[in-house]
Amino acid sequence: MAEDDFDISSLAAHLHMLPAQISKLADRGKIPARRIGGQWRFSRAEVHHWLEERIGLSSADELAKMETNLQRNDTSETGEVSVAALLPVDTIAVPLAARTRSRVISAMSELAATTGMLWDAEKMAEAITAREAMHPTALDIGVALLHPRRPLPSILGEAVMALGITGQGIPFGGTSGLTDVFFLLAATSDHEHLRLLARVSHMISNPDWLASLREASDPQQAYELVADRDSQL
Repeated sequence: MAEDDFDISSLAAHLHMLPAQISKLADRGKIPARRIGGQWRFSRAEVHHWLEERIGLSSADELAKMETNLQRNDTSETGEVSVAALLPVDTIAVPLAARTRSRVISAMSELAATTGMLWDAEKMAEAITAREAMHPTALDIGVALLHPRRPLPSILGEAVMALGITGQGIPFGGTSGLTDVFFLLAATSDHEHLRLLARVSHMISNPDWLASLREASDPQQAYELVADRDSQL
């Protein structure tokens, strides 16, 4: 078994599920898996992307449960993820001066770099562009969760985030229509990325809160909305 692979028992422990549940998912083709020597094996990278897709399709209750499971799995003892702590006012643009997808990606990467924790905004923008070419991150609620396909710890001192709200929606790929709210998530590991993705997905699942965020008049007001919502989850 490759070092980054799971077997049924280790994946069950990783996801806080029963081995029988994992086996059933694999048998039904509901989770990426392959048989080696008659036994199911699961690639860590493929499981990560499977979880990423599940987060995007989950309800608020499911996201809350997923957040809890991901926190249990955190061996770094960092405790609960705080979006407000990773999203200072300086990394928020209201409005975001961008009218095209490429400009949104570069502007958001430049915002994240203002923290001093992202050392190469151009490389981050290139990685996000490549991820968007694979599958757009824009959701049907007009929000895009920008991120590279895999974490880039070589250009990050620590996890950083950025938030941009354009004055009007722009085409951002997929079937989502127009997008006007953009979060950038730059994590240092797959697990950290999943925790941030689950947290932000949980935040934006409230349509009333999202409407208030869209009406924010400046970065400070947007930050206060984020911090308040973050503290309620």
